[in-house]
Amino acid sequence: MTKNSYDVVVVGAGFAGLYMLHNLRNRGFSVKVFEAGGDIGGTWYWNRYPGARCDVESLEYSYQFSDELQQEWVWSERYATQGEILRYAHHVADRFDLRRDIQFDTHIAEMDFDEASNSWKTTTSDGETVVSRFCVMATGCLSSTNIPSIEGRNTFSGGTYHTGNWPHTEPDFTGKKVGIIGTGSSGVQSIPLIAEQAEHLYVFQRTPSYAIPAYNGPYDPEYERERKANYKFYREEAKNSRSGFLLAINEDMAMDVSDAERQAVYEKRWKRGGLTFLGAFNDLLTNKEANDTAADFVRGKIHDVVDDPKIAEKLSPQTVVGCKRMCVDTNYYQTYNRENVTLLDVSEQPIDAITETGIRRGGIEIELDELVFATGFDAMTGALAKINIQGRNKTTLKEKWAEGAKTYLGVAISGFPNLFIITGPGSPSVLANMMPAIEHHVEWISDCINHCRDTNCNRVEASNDAEEAWVAQTNELASHTLFPTCNSWYLGANIPGKPRIFMPYLGFQRYLAACEEIVNEGYKGFSLS
Repeated sequence: MTKNSYDVVVVGAGFAGLYMLHNLRNRGFSVKVFEAGGDIGGTWYWNRYPGARCDVESLEYSYQFSDELQQEWVWSERYATQGEILRYAHHVADRFDLRRDIQFDTHIAEMDFDEASNSWKTTTSDGETVVSRFCVMATGCLSSTNIPSIEGRNTFSGGTYHTGNWPHTEPDFTGKKVGIIGTGSSGVQSIPLIAEQAEHLYVFQRTPSYAIPAYNGPYDPEYERERKANYKFYREEAKNSRSGFLLAINEDMAMDVSDAERQAVYEKRWKRGGLTFLGAFNDLLTNKEANDTAADFVRGKIHDVVDDPKIAEKLSPQTVVGCKRMCVDTNYYQTYNRENVTLLDVSEQPIDAITETGIRRGGIEIELDELVFATGFDAMTGALAKINIQGRNKTTLKEKWAEGAKTYLGVAISGFPNLFIITGPGSPSVLANMMPAIEHHVEWISDCINHCRDTNCNRVEASNDAEEAWVAQTNELASHTLFPTCNSWYLGANIPGKPRIFMPYLGFQRYLAACEEIVNEGYKGFSLS
């Protein structure tokens, strides 16, 4: 192979790209990884806003491909901070000598499939080109920041930040008037800490989020020892779950027990904290009446915590619990009891414009020194859409997905041979524990590439029929749940003009079984030539 020719090009050096590189390299493939950031880490490189941490417990949000790695790394907290997760990523990169095959500070501009040679030409924004038989997109589900188109957005003279692209030098909000737009996960995590610094914090909320206390703290050494001693058992239990982590779902139906029993279950889950609240009953995401009981419980907790009943009401969501990403918080609702925090409801009175000195709303200007956008991402497809990807017949991915993202298994796209996506739309991804979801995709893709090498196959492509059937199945599964009932980023509803289609595949265990069956039937739904 020439200097600019590889077996596989990987785009992205987060947890997906790192393991993809390690796995393929161990199988003897030549691999080149391109990363837009200045170092490894993906979402944990960019999202370093105050309070940034994972909402899956640390002992589960970690690689399991190496037992030595599992045993040697010691997590300090139940829910690791961004900094600790990034240190873990660095440890992995150093332990397996991964950096030598990664090119940093490099954006990919174009990717073109050459039908004559069955290969991809990848071009960087600097004009560098490389050729590879296969390309793997490890660009992440939440990596393309969304900044709303508010009039005057670029006229503000103070500091402007997005939680998904936070500066490496921590801003100092001490003594300043700060505005933050958005109360999703990053807003819920950052608002309490910014409020501790700022002279005054103005929170601009459109839709309130359900937040469950994290009750975060140091791991009990005995608990960690027991978990690590039985890691194989716990990992298998998680693999055989709906979500890829140990939600401990109660098989009872919410309406089959008495009011007192139901309240006791919710109280127990609340005191444990975290996403396990969604496992309180088996039908919370399929039965509106059952879901209402959970929603009422959380709204009651908000009113218990927030002193001002009017503020508590504004903070109380009226949507289905879980149809949007549930947040895991530390002192979020308590923050609204502070005298230096003002909640402004922009669903009742929208923002008129951003001005040079603040935000104008209802004809009144609120003066600000700093402005934070906690407005989320163009989820699951945004990072891919930024690259001009051309498949067979020069059809672009943008054209292919004009009416909504379509994939086979969330891994492959009809019309785009030898191109794979890790945790793409049509896979469990954001509705599962991302780490085992990533590992499964990496291993499945690596096996497929290895199979092509062993059988002298130069091209692997999902069929259009298989893709259409998979998209139909993904939406059919969602239709039996409450997920499509609210305007979530799972549907792309946070991005103006983005086609509405439910993107995640529901059921981690079901998904793994489907992928295994497809391989056992000779890569059913794929054309290998």
